[in-house]
Amino acid sequence: MNTNPGITNLSVEQGADLGRRRFLQAGAGLTLGFCLPAIAAEKLPAAGPGKAGEGLAAAVNFEPNAFLRIGADNSVTVISKHFEMGQGTYTGLATILAEELDADWKQVRVEGAPADAKRYNNLFWGPAQGTGGSTAMANSWEQLRKAGGAGRAMLVAAAARKWQVGEAEIVVRDGVVGHPASGRKATFGELAAEAAKSPVPAEVKLKDPKDFRLIGKQARRKDSAAKTNGSAKFTQDVFLPGMLVAVVAHPPLFGARVKSFDAGKAKAVKGVVDVVQIPQGVAVLAKDTWSAKKGRDALTVSWDESAAFRLGSAEILARYKELAKTPGLVAKQVGDSDKAFAGAAKVVRAAYDFPYLAHAAMEPLNCVIRLAANGCEVWNGEQLHTGDQHALAQLFGLQPEQVKINMLYAGGSFGRRANKDSDYVLEAGQIVKAIGGRAPVKLVWLREDDMRGGYYRPLFHHALEAAIDQDGKLAGWRHRLVGQSILIGSPFESALVKDGIDAVSVEGAANLPYAIPALTVDLHTPRDIGVPVLWWRSVGSSHTAFSTEAFFDEVAAAMGKDPVALRKELLAAHPRHAGVLELAAAKAGWGTPLPARSGERRGRGIAVHESFGSYVAQVAEVTVKKDGSFRVDRIVSAVDCGTAINPDNIRSQVEGGIGFALSSLAEEITLQGGRVEQGNFDGFPLLRLPDMPKVEVHIVASAAAPTGIGEPGVPPVAPAVANALAAATGKRLYRLPFDTRELAA
Repeated sequence: MNTNPGITNLSVEQGADLGRRRFLQAGAGLTLGFCLPAIAAEKLPAAGPGKAGEGLAAAVNFEPNAFLRIGADNSVTVISKHFEMGQGTYTGLATILAEELDADWKQVRVEGAPADAKRYNNLFWGPAQGTGGSTAMANSWEQLRKAGGAGRAMLVAAAARKWQVGEAEIVVRDGVVGHPASGRKATFGELAAEAAKSPVPAEVKLKDPKDFRLIGKQARRKDSAAKTNGSAKFTQDVFLPGMLVAVVAHPPLFGARVKSFDAGKAKAVKGVVDVVQIPQGVAVLAKDTWSAKKGRDALTVSWDESAAFRLGSAEILARYKELAKTPGLVAKQVGDSDKAFAGAAKVVRAAYDFPYLAHAAMEPLNCVIRLAANGCEVWNGEQLHTGDQHALAQLFGLQPEQVKINMLYAGGSFGRRANKDSDYVLEAGQIVKAIGGRAPVKLVWLREDDMRGGYYRPLFHHALEAAIDQDGKLAGWRHRLVGQSILIGSPFESALVKDGIDAVSVEGAANLPYAIPALTVDLHTPRDIGVPVLWWRSVGSSHTAFSTEAFFDEVAAAMGKDPVALRKELLAAHPRHAGVLELAAAKAGWGTPLPARSGERRGRGIAVHESFGSYVAQVAEVTVKKDGSFRVDRIVSAVDCGTAINPDNIRSQVEGGIGFALSSLAEEITLQGGRVEQGNFDGFPLLRLPDMPKVEVHIVASAAAPTGIGEPGVPPVAPAVANALAAATGKRLYRLPFDTRELAA
């Protein structure tokens, strides 16, 4: 989700079809559906004439629809319904709209939209506003092109009326409307008053892609300057009059509750103002974060652990392995797998284990809430507007529209801020409610709070087997998955859990693209594991891509086939998979030997995977030392994500996804007696800059509608590295994080 919530993580076919249906339901009324009445907002002093301003009427703000505002100063403000957490959403969405508007990119700015699902819903999600599943560009593509096109048409109509010329005679370029025949020109700001009188067009003619001047080019990011000079506003930058900072003592075991607490020592800490119990634990409120932390450290809490979860990671995994010995609920069935395996000349088997993983975003969780008589106001790196708005409305006994949400920047999320339970947002609300709303509250989670008591990518066990027939062909494939459901018990269960199958648990496995005559994918979903789980960047594909692509290489070896050649053979019906596979292999020099290094082993591996409608293939080159330690030297990535709105941002997201995925080769969250053992980056190591390999990203030219890019760069990395390690050493790794001792010579 983007990274990303999994509420849109259907199979490729399901997701694409859902998007198409929602657009078709809107039909010709889509533009009218998102447009607001043309309004003349505040009156401003008349603008001075441009080169040929012709004494146009006093300038006003021009707001032709919910996504665009043009100011008298010629500023073009794009209202982003999607959250900017570093993934480039603000720039991408602004590019789409500015292209059809023919705006001057230097005058374009971006503003986060308020929580308003009627105007700003994610079109792939129905009546809900939010960011995730790598859907921001995909669901906004046509909508924002039409928004920009409508604004342009109204400006052209205004100029035509003013100059008494035909609309066809007018051109627009870089924020200037001109009439070449007479030499007359006017800026957007000079035309704002007249344009505000124009009717909103029901339909607009969109540009031919060959005429794009911003889309597909290297437009400078809209958030870089503010994040560099410190003017960008994150939640931690919010300071309200009388505001208190809260830090919460959470239970050490999942499912434990407060039995009693002694606030005496906490209240004795200078700066501490109050200590209150909430459903999630005990909150210490102070005048600043450090005082709140010191107060919490001094707090004495007795916990009721009678209903707490107490299993360790090893015990959970042992249970999963036992479950994997029995059939699960069938998620995908093609052909007769039993027959294929009964007649097999050779059967290949492997099992893979994946740990719990923390999101570990740069900026830990935080949220500011102020309660007033007529509603409440929220400042937050807001990812699930509608869910959080409704959760707070229910908590405070308000109508959803009485909950105003100010969407700020966030330093990463990877799915964590898109919480299906609105966990930390509700926690902030609970604290405000506990003190009777007498002061605004900024809730701050420290790194240890989230790593020890947050939500995680689920632990999973995969068991796979392949049947090779008498002719040496791949005839059968079985894939059994065991792991917690993210969706069962959540508000999204009814939409994305069918016949007991959580769609995000099996994505990447149930839609395996290879042409295999018989295929069975089944799933076990334990309901009694009390560890909170959540979507994590690339969600189910974060583990299914590893198991399927690492196993595919093992099958290819058993068949005596080159792994690229076998993939191409079985991807004949999937040209976009095949396209990125061939491009990555060619750019990486597949089939040519790597330069030898004395005393070291070298190898090259490949993986290809589709997620969120985008196709990515990656080739990894590794060097392995005698003791088994290794370095990833180079990763060559090919990506097909439809129309490339901002190519440089696509490269950045793929590069970031590669770094994120390489971190996971060494990361894990482990439980001992129900307690999380890691607390900070000393036990959960992130990839360091010196360890980042050389990365090449090659973007497939495409005229297809844009698809996701925040997450698809993650899934193929780990299997490509695992396959490269196997090529270098002849040894295969079946568990993440990698145990490099298994690679020792």
